[in-house]
Amino acid sequence: MGEHRLRLSTLVFAVAVAIIVLSYSAQPLALKHSPRLLGKFAVASSTRSQRVQPLQFRYETRYFQQRLDHFSFSELPTFPQRYLISTEHWVGPQRLGPIFLYCGNEGDIEWFAQNTGFVWEIAPQFGAMVVFPEHRYYGESVPYGSTQEAYKNATTLSYLTAEQALADFSVLITDLKQNFSAKDCPVVLFGGSYGGMLAAWMRLKYPHIAVGALASSAPILQFEDIVPPETFYDIVSNDFKRESVTCFNYIKQSWDEIIATGQTNNGLELLTKTFNLCQKLKSTGDLYGWLESAYSYLAMANYPYPSEFLMALPGHPIKEVCRRIDGVPAGTSILERIYEGVNVYYNYTAEAKCFELDDDPHGMSGWNWQACTQMVMPMSSNKESSMFPPYEYNYTSFQEQCLKDFGVKPRPKWITTEFGGHNIHATLKKFGSNIIFSNGLLDPWSGGSVLENISESVVSLVTEEGAHHIDLRPSTQNDPDWLVELRETQIKIIEGWISDYHKKNEAIFDM
Repeated sequence: MGEHRLRLSTLVFAVAVAIIVLSYSAQPLALKHSPRLLGKFAVASSTRSQRVQPLQFRYETRYFQQRLDHFSFSELPTFPQRYLISTEHWVGPQRLGPIFLYCGNEGDIEWFAQNTGFVWEIAPQFGAMVVFPEHRYYGESVPYGSTQEAYKNATTLSYLTAEQALADFSVLITDLKQNFSAKDCPVVLFGGSYGGMLAAWMRLKYPHIAVGALASSAPILQFEDIVPPETFYDIVSNDFKRESVTCFNYIKQSWDEIIATGQTNNGLELLTKTFNLCQKLKSTGDLYGWLESAYSYLAMANYPYPSEFLMALPGHPIKEVCRRIDGVPAGTSILERIYEGVNVYYNYTAEAKCFELDDDPHGMSGWNWQACTQMVMPMSSNKESSMFPPYEYNYTSFQEQCLKDFGVKPRPKWITTEFGGHNIHATLKKFGSNIIFSNGLLDPWSGGSVLENISESVVSLVTEEGAHHIDLRPSTQNDPDWLVELRETQIKIIEGWISDYHKKNEAIFDM
């Protein structure tokens, strides 16, 4: 049996969300690694200005001693997996109170808990226990005693895989159910982004552990050639184009302007000044990455109301970006227009004095390791349909970069071998059940998810105006009707899963 350890309880946690980011891990548009999902934001925020908004979500922080390798019998050291747990609204095992488990993403679990209000908000009406386990190698759940040791080389990083993470969740929930005498209590999985992928995969790989999964913004098809590699950047581009064709065109033209300016005498100094950078620009590629990241994250966080999910942003932030790009006086240069627009993302509160492009010069993050081993998501940019510079996905150069960074070769076909992906409709219809794939079409990751109903119990809920797992966000007074209706539908489906589970249990008991 695993060992649980309780840290000083936190009865009320405060949502501390970034208002400005003064540093950014630059990622060249050539994409050495797959685009980040959300892990970049889910870190202890020493470089961020904070605004604290307390939400009355109560939980305890505990630790569970996990095996380093679930799939061998070697005597390896264990590590403490952090998890957040709340039994405040749980009706207990005698009434078969459900357990809601959020599959932790690639970052600090408290950040994901703070930004997943839907789970906390519906727990009282279900009488549910809430559990947020942290993904191994992230946050405080780090093997070998420290991040430095855990990330030391390919050998120590070799246990950072999706399969090991799912095994962690399964072992933890099994142990919790035993400790709470809750063996017959149904478990419902939740997850957004990479966490949504894990939730869907866990339902498929461990159907005896959980009765269903809500997988929000989960791009489980973003592998190999299942979806066109230009899908992600085409959706980002269309999000801007739908607001303003001239805005789209200014951005499209800006890349050549950046290159041309950078090649002139003192061009990098001029770009540094134009974009108000703290340090002199070393290459135009760094500026490319900074801008590309802003546009991509704006598409992900293109919510209909003001939010502080990734940054402090207005409602419909892309509309505001394009308003600023298009609205400056005639004669304003293209690059000055771009700077005005990108300030909506990086400095909407007007608190940042300058911008630092690179806070991780080595790029040695856990997600980069995952991208170089399993999470190989091909990306490209189409000259005609994209506002980004055109480029083709080049697996050879990607592999060379991974060998240079980590000394490993990617396994681009492993995810589809382990979890499926090709002919997903037939596969899920035969072998899957009780999964909700929820997507908003403004989210660039939606193109890699399941957008059609598979069966009566594997369903796709799609909203035209939704962005990155908006359904899991805390509810607000400004939620549009379509979002309220989406959540009501999800609640009804989850109620059905739990009701069916109870009926089957009763039938077995009666026998």
